[in-house]
Amino acid sequence: MRTDPETVIESTTSLEGLASAAPAPLPVTVIEPSRGWVPLKLSHLWEYREILYFLVWRDIKVRYRQSVIGAVWAVIQPIMTMIVFSVFLGRLAKVPSDGVPYPIFAFAALVPWAFFANGLTLSANSLVASGHLITKVYFPRLLVPLARVLSVLPDVGLSVAVLLAMVFWYGFLDLDSALLWLPVLTLLALLTAFGVGVWLSALNVQYRDVQHAVPFFVQVWFFATPIAYPSSLLAEHWRIVYALNPLVGVVEGFRWALLGSGNPPGLPLVVSAVSALFLLVSGAFFFRRVERTFADVV
Repeated sequence: MRTDPETVIESTTSLEGLASAAPAPLPVTVIEPSRGWVPLKLSHLWEYREILYFLVWRDIKVRYRQSVIGAVWAVIQPIMTMIVFSVFLGRLAKVPSDGVPYPIFAFAALVPWAFFANGLTLSANSLVASGHLITKVYFPRLLVPLARVLSVLPDVGLSVAVLLAMVFWYGFLDLDSALLWLPVLTLLALLTAFGVGVWLSALNVQYRDVQHAVPFFVQVWFFATPIAYPSSLLAEHWRIVYALNPLVGVVEGFRWALLGSGNPPGLPLVVSAVSALFLLVSGAFFFRRVERTFADVV
């Protein structure tokens, strides 16, 4: 049988065209478990920022669902504590208040403390409460405790508004540059709550006893912070050591910015900020180290 050369050439050309049109081989991704200390990969938090937004919004809605007075509960708690302190400590025990009325002296400290304590308590149990998400989809797990802390920001905004009204009522409100320190101090309280919350949330996945110890831990921290008493009761050389508690710088800063009591931010606030950053960075690295086991044990 005789084959036409032109037909052979056309057939070869068509085969070459099919070969060139074939898709390129897909890249192969090998997933291996991390070992030892791993990088934080903070860029992933920005890439998944939409998930953070929805987690924050979910936590806010769940917390106040079917609540009659909603976010007002965030103000009622520190106000009731202020009243109890004013009666028993300010009036009966005569605890000093740096020359300002004891109610606003206590309330100026209770507002940032309530933000810290609520954010810490919510973030400590955040991973266990979000186990249904962790075991099904991937996203940076650091977003879970971060969302719990950020969900408390609307509460602190309302509390600060009530605090400013009280300071104005007592005649201590002075609209000067000192008030610009309030956002900085609030950020320091947020970083402290997030740093400690990261530690506790990671430990709580492994050891469920942590969730029972958190209320006692917060209560001890409360009395170790100058909320019901001024830090001026301590000797001068002990105040720097005392400032290793990050909430010391926050509370004293709030009182100075709003009431003019105490000293302006200085070395104690720097020590508190460094302590808060240490808690945050060390907690984040520990969190990333044990993160690979969360889906297995949560």
